[in-house]
Amino acid sequence: MEVSRVSMKVLLFLVIIFPQTSADTHTLQFLYTALTPGENFTAVGLLDGEQIVYYDVNIRKMIPTSEWIDVADDRDVWKTQTQLMQSDQENLKQLLLTVMKDFKHTEGVHTLQRIYGCELDDDGTARGYDQYRYDGEHFLSLDLKTGTWIAAKDKAEITKEKWESTGHHAKYGKRYLEEECIKQLKKFLAPQNNRMWIWARTESGGVDLGRHGNSWSPHHLHYLCCWSSHLDEKKE
Repeated sequence: MEVSRVSMKVLLFLVIIFPQTSADTHTLQFLYTALTPGENFTAVGLLDGEQIVYYDVNIRKMIPTSEWIDVADDRDVWKTQTQLMQSDQENLKQLLLTVMKDFKHTEGVHTLQRIYGCELDDDGTARGYDQYRYDGEHFLSLDLKTGTWIAAKDKAEITKEKWESTGHHAKYGKRYLEEECIKQLKKFLAPQNNRMWIWARTESGGVDLGRHGNSWSPHHLHYLCCWSSHLDEKKE
């Protein structure tokens, strides 16, 4: 029963954050999900709502999920992306364990999700977001106007104060979302977007993605299906 409730919250969250984008708005976004007990982590990247890259704890490597990303062109790029994602996996895992401790949750199924990315309207209006959810409920979010974290729960104040004591998390996140993320998204909207681009996240956290042609596949639906099945298997 407990896993079922968590599954419903996770899937509801996914439906909310992966809406169909309009012709006037383009998006680049990433979702990380960590799940306890055990080692469970999944990461997915989407362009205009369509999945383009994927990583989980079982395959332990970043892989492209779109035809237009050519892995063979530079295998070192994907090796680097895998190493960076493994680091992100460990960071989210440690944060989940810390949050569980703050809530005095010593056992049971718990999730921590991070969704971040940027949006760009055809009129040039840009937006960015970086949000965390614990057990499907809003936990922390970054306010780009003030460069500070907003705590949705009293327990989230503990993490907020820790992060703001150094200022690193907010400063880095704000710079990436307002500059690098938008720059990378614009690359797809340029007239030359029919050429091949290679996907690469930089050491500073930037993401460079590749496109070939204008065809897309509904991989994000496959992801939703598989994530739901993963939780159902645990329930059994």
